[in-house]
Amino acid sequence: MTAPTQDLAIAPIADADVASVADLWQRCGLTRPWNDPSGDIAFARRGPNSAVLVGRLDGAIVATVMVGHDGHRGWFYYLAVDPALQGKGFGRVMTQAAEAWLTARGIAKAQLMVRADNDRVRAFYEALGYGEQKRTLFAKWLDGRPLTP
Repeated sequence: MTAPTQDLAIAPIADADVASVADLWQRCGLTRPWNDPSGDIAFARRGPNSAVLVGRLDGAIVATVMVGHDGHRGWFYYLAVDPALQGKGFGRVMTQAAEAWLTARGIAKAQLMVRADNDRVRAFYEALGYGEQKRTLFAKWLDGRPLTP
């Protein structure tokens, strides 16, 4: 991984950014049929315990991370970097921005979920000092639909 050639301007998402962010998530392969990106963004923006941060390069959105906490643990979702700009350190910069967001709110631990077969992303987080913790994840759709993969 090379160092970023330019600094990202990082700020919370604005109303006008939603479509661009959803498009970035889709181009990065982060969306799933059962998750509505615009709905996820709206939900994250509703309260003080979560945010969507965008990274801009020359005014264009090229990176994002959704960050939030439950009062005890922080979580990251939708860490995305424009596929044409991956490998330049922008993912690390966005991770650091999410960590700073959590730290500013008194949250001492950050967690994230990575699909077991996503070796590339696993290696990315390991390089940033994240380690795997063995846990069993239980889930249930509250509307009664069957579990998704």
